[in-house]
Amino acid sequence: MAKRNFSMIDYFDRIAADWEPLMTFKGAAQEDFEDWHSHATEKYFELLGEFPQPVDPEPDVIFSIEEDGLIRERVIFDSEEFMSVPCVVLRPADMPADGTNAAILCSHGHGPFGKEPVAGNATSPEKRANITQHNYNYGELMARAGYLTISPDLRVFGEHDDGGDPYPGRDKCNVHFIRGAIMGTYLLTLNIWDMKCCVDYLQSRAEVDPERIGMMGLSQGGTMTTFTTAAEPRIKCADIMGYINPWEGFGVNRANFCGSQIVPDVYKYFDTHDIAGMIAPRPLMIEMGVHDTCFFIEDQLKGFEGVKRIYEAAGVAEDLWADIHPGEHGFANNKAYEFFGKYL
Repeated sequence: MAKRNFSMIDYFDRIAADWEPLMTFKGAAQEDFEDWHSHATEKYFELLGEFPQPVDPEPDVIFSIEEDGLIRERVIFDSEEFMSVPCVVLRPADMPADGTNAAILCSHGHGPFGKEPVAGNATSPEKRANITQHNYNYGELMARAGYLTISPDLRVFGEHDDGGDPYPGRDKCNVHFIRGAIMGTYLLTLNIWDMKCCVDYLQSRAEVDPERIGMMGLSQGGTMTTFTTAAEPRIKCADIMGYINPWEGFGVNRANFCGSQIVPDVYKYFDTHDIAGMIAPRPLMIEMGVHDTCFFIEDQLKGFEGVKRIYEAAGVAEDLWADIHPGEHGFANNKAYEFFGKYL
């Protein structure tokens, strides 16, 4: 008798159960890594599609104030013809403008306040709760550790949110993914472009050594850290928090992602550990919360093992760090200081 099925949930779950991306890393030796990295990176950029055309960023520092030992600046620059990027830049008040200091690009996750909690904005009970829930103010914490940090808003979040609820009952990421995809433009690619423009801006800062720039981010910020660092060699090291885990679990079975975090065909060719593996041979840390209810620890450990195989084949296993912490979906606030201290 024929096996009938009417469930689309079951349909995609069954396909994913036996799915293997076409270009997932299968090698073990350094020559395997080098051959894979070359071809994988080429395919990766093909999947991202075209980046926008660069424009004069015309950066403005809207205000600069000192509070509790940090200089807090609101910075805006243009990343393309029809888009500007609002950011918070933090630095120690005594940081010299001598071009010797390290900087960290800090990306926020899929949440209601964009960059603000990451930059330590605790001006409302809701923002304070958001910081407490995810240990979320890593932009502020890393600035207090001596780095210049920049925390931008991703598109559709924070100051990019178009009034909060322009499409009632719908995720703005998914709406704008569809709007852009019919023209061959993807939110993930646009956000990567904005992050690359943040690196441009950091390299223009009088305080910053252009060769000492890192990146970190949680959740969707982990997505951005993964995909951006794979595409941007000027980022020297990265800390991915609460993200690297197989697409089958969070992407297909639970559909726990949005239109800002994919490009078409990505899982046809790569799993998330492959994208992270493209960061090799640069240093990488992956943070995993044992009690993470967004991305399950069992899945994150599988993802880490995939990255580990790539770093071992690349001959840089010692430059892949793991920070497995007893928290939820958040910043461990633990090994990051040692990691960036060593590699930046």
